[in-house]
Amino acid sequence: MTRNELWFWLSNASGIGLKKIEYLLGHFQQIEAIYEASSKELCAVKGISEKDALALKREKEDYKRKYQRMKKLGIEFVAKEDKKYPKKLHNLLDSPYGIYVRGNNPDEEKKSIAIIGARDCSVYGKEMAIWFAKELSLSGIQIISGMARGIDGYAHTGVLTHGKEEGAATFAVLGSGIDVCYPKEHYWMYRRMQEEGGIISEYGLGVAAKPGQFPMRNRLISGLSDGILIIEAKERSGSLITADLGLEQGKDIFSVPGRIGDDLSFGCNNLIKMGAFLVQSPKDILQHYHFSIVPQGKVQKKSNYMLETKEKIVYANLSYNPKHINELIVDTKFCLSELMEILVALELKGYIRQAMKNFYIVCSD
Repeated sequence: MTRNELWFWLSNASGIGLKKIEYLLGHFQQIEAIYEASSKELCAVKGISEKDALALKREKEDYKRKYQRMKKLGIEFVAKEDKKYPKKLHNLLDSPYGIYVRGNNPDEEKKSIAIIGARDCSVYGKEMAIWFAKELSLSGIQIISGMARGIDGYAHTGVLTHGKEEGAATFAVLGSGIDVCYPKEHYWMYRRMQEEGGIISEYGLGVAAKPGQFPMRNRLISGLSDGILIIEAKERSGSLITADLGLEQGKDIFSVPGRIGDDLSFGCNNLIKMGAFLVQSPKDILQHYHFSIVPQGKVQKKSNYMLETKEKIVYANLSYNPKHINELIVDTKFCLSELMEILVALELKGYIRQAMKNFYIVCSD
């Protein structure tokens, strides 16, 4: 049995987590000695119960079958002592003793930015996540997130729908087993990331997504990143926990400001108040890391040079924040019928779109 297989066996035993592995290693010193130990010897270790000893013994019979199944699924188990294990994770006080990978780990020679935020994000948050992820990835920065609904998913989308020809890459750290796609509607990106980045988890085959596993997942997201960008976060948010972890790990914290009074803006604005870098465009992050490559994608708004005068007026009153048609009537002073003609013309020219019925935003492309 190889050492990698031994670590796979120990990491897969039911009920044996980081703390218990630490106890076992402290007592036996070597993983081979843990494997050879009797139930009685295992039970003599602080924190190891009879149930734990039985789980370790039972897993001896099953690990080969699980290991072979894992390999057939194209999943790699990377032990902490393996040279393939991400160097950045060694800096964590509670780094996992092994991780599961589908695809690749982030390139250690490239910068990586984690983009995280609210699951129930606004249209503005969605557009910001796609825009930042797209532009940063096209400039060579790897994008890391958690594949959750909302900002996480849109960050991955910003890379996967724009960057394939440019060699852009995005990586998801799961709060579930490596073979469990959560949420299910993100299966398309789960598959694509295995080719254009990677899927990473500290949880093995068949482990369902549970609430308590996501805070643990967050330490790996921050650990793998050089900086963390938060786009929309409420006052009490998992994204803020990740930001706190990042600060403890010495990471750069970036935040997109939001409108005062909005629930989804409180966390981001508060981070800025406490010293996070305020960013208004991907260029701010690129300049922070002294990137000389200028993003090739379009910036926040297209040039209005080719628009008619009335179209320019309406376009100038729109942004990534959805605006209702009644609000546009007040701001532009156009009557409803005239405004509708202008909006249709702008949509046909690809300058704006409806985020939802009667709400308009500028296009990010």
